[in-house]
Amino acid sequence: MANNGELVDERFIIKDGDFVVLQRGDVYKAVQIQKKRKVIFEKQWFFLDNAVGELYGSTFEVASGGSLQPRKSKHPEIPAEVKESGMDNRNIVDDGRSQKLTRDDIETLKEQGLKGQEIVQQLVENSTTFRDKTEFAQEKYIKKKKKKYENIITILKPSTRILALMYHGREPGKICHLRYDTLAQMLTLGNIHAGSKVIVFETCAGLVLGAVMERMGGYGSVIQMYPGGGPTRAATDSFGFPEHFHRTLHEFPLCKVKALLAGTLSPDEEGKDSVDGPAAEHLDTTAGQLASSANEQRKERDAEDSSPEGMESSSVEPEDRDKEERERRKENKAQEKKVKMEEKRKKLSAAAALLQGRNADGLVVASRFHPCPVLLTLLRFVAPSRPFVVYCQYREPLIECYSKLREQGGVINLRLSETWLRHYQVLPNRTHPVLLMSGGGGYILSGTTIDDSASASGPQKAEEPAPKRIKLQETNSV
Repeated sequence: MANNGELVDERFIIKDGDFVVLQRGDVYKAVQIQKKRKVIFEKQWFFLDNAVGELYGSTFEVASGGSLQPRKSKHPEIPAEVKESGMDNRNIVDDGRSQKLTRDDIETLKEQGLKGQEIVQQLVENSTTFRDKTEFAQEKYIKKKKKKYENIITILKPSTRILALMYHGREPGKICHLRYDTLAQMLTLGNIHAGSKVIVFETCAGLVLGAVMERMGGYGSVIQMYPGGGPTRAATDSFGFPEHFHRTLHEFPLCKVKALLAGTLSPDEEGKDSVDGPAAEHLDTTAGQLASSANEQRKERDAEDSSPEGMESSSVEPEDRDKEERERRKENKAQEKKVKMEEKRKKLSAAAALLQGRNADGLVVASRFHPCPVLLTLLRFVAPSRPFVVYCQYREPLIECYSKLREQGGVINLRLSETWLRHYQVLPNRTHPVLLMSGGGGYILSGTTIDDSASASGPQKAEEPAPKRIKLQETNSV
């Protein structure tokens, strides 16, 4: 596709229906592009219709009426006419009287159609202490006012790093306070790559699952183990993966793992969630009875309508029509439920077939549950010489996992680590660590599986090498 006389890949062009991430400063929000749909972001509403056809990474300004206008020229940080600055800020008193413009005056400027940069210019001109501030303080003042009055929106393509920043900044509890550098360490230690078979158990709104799928690029197999009635994939949907990515994704309930390991999971039982055999049969019987009764009643009504006496019973027709409509709705619901259960059974069968080989290439666990029982159970599906990685917000559960794995055996290269990250402000003559930053990024337990057939009976005492035994026997005989 041509854009400004150059050929541009369609993957970098915003299209209707795409999932995108809106950025304003350090704040992010994931939305879907839909025409004539109002989006509210940072107390500002607008429509994303004009963004269709533009490149990802483009910056827009919110105009009157909520329409987005591409922002091509960048305004200077400090107005050109402001050249005076003070030596220090010791004589500046922050008493709230330095700004001549009131809130009502600013609202009047907005109603007159002034843009954010023009409002910031008016604030600078009506500030009695602006010229007494140092050059650094002036830049900081303008940056603060721009953030408040300039309605600038940047549209980004979703990625693991951007979505991790979004969740960690807005709702860290939903992702177990998983920081993006910790997530990167997990993908590296888990050796996630295209063509592999990875088992993922997470309760981080689907962020870890989406990161694994993005790293694999749509090649291989991902088996998501989930607790409860169904998997949670809110963050996974925000990635906007194409269809062939979802064909590599499989799901399996955690409550059926023991039956699968014991070999008692039959194909008929795989499609049953919390419904037992008699209940499932009753559901099929009920659907059949509803269908047959509806057909019989329809035939009776047709016969009555064809007879002359049917004209006299016109007063009963509305009640019969309502009853027929209710029965039809019940029949449709029963049929839809049956179809959904059949689809779920097929998905479970496919996931069970992948797990039964016990040859997974990796295991990733990031959950708010205690990781020890989950890890010890799911490690049995991982092939020897394959990595596994476990994330937890706290250290103590991973210490228990470390001790259990050392006792049980079957793993080597166990390592418990904590990722550490510090942000720096890099500016001329004022480079320093950022004052507000994350205090901790959680803990990671990683290791490698080995063939535990030799250690199946538990820890054994190692025997001395044969040459050493022979040498000792010769010494004793002499």
